Amino acid sequence: MSSTPERREDGKQTVLDQLGGPLGFVYSTVPVVVFVAANAFLSLPLTIGIALGTGLALLVFRLWRGERLLSALGSVIGVAVAAGIVAWTGSARDFFVLGIWASLAGFVVTAGSLLVRRPLTGVVWNAVHGGHHPWRADRAVLRANDLATLAAALVFGARFVIQQWLYLAESTGGLGIARVAMGTPLTVLAALVVVWAFRLSTKHLRAATPAPPAGDR
Repeated sequence: MSSTPERREDGKQTVLDQLGGPLGFVYSTVPVVVFVAANAFLSLPLTIGIALGTGLALLVFRLWRGERLLSALGSVIGVAVAAGIVAWTGSARDFFVLGIWASLAGFVVTAGSLLVRRPLTGVVWNAVHGGHHPWRADRAVLRANDLATLAAALVFGARFVIQQWLYLAESTGGLGIARVAMGTPLTVLAALVVVWAFRLSTKHLRAATPAPPAGDR
């Protein structure tokens, strides 16, 4: 029997773990829920203060759990930037504007890579594996990465279209619901397709690479 721990084969659970696990979902949704709830009952300055306080509390909690400082800072920086935009514009809905435009940028990059026949997931996979593999010459690999990049583009595009529509409708509550519903759940689904494409690419790479002579092993 192998002395290494048995690796889980549940792809969905593995992807969720890589995205921070169930707590990662909490980290991304709590500040949004707190901001929307506070905005419904309190003045905008108080709402901003509570959102920032929530972000700082999450930072302390994550550091207490032993997470890396850079990872823990990521969430509080996002909340701080969003709160700063709200304080500058005086509009609660602008708490979501950074995420909306980030979704548009993600869509442009992923869709653009498909149009030029260099799907982004394939480019990333090739870069991770040395950057010298003719992966685009393998139809199965190219098709898999087309699908994976398309999945990412659809997620980014859907987020932008729906949240931009809610933004123009000045529905802060609707933006909060959309941010939560279209956040981690859709990211996990898209990540599953990307993981499948990466695994297929690696499998084809191994199959196409001749085994070294016995003396070189």
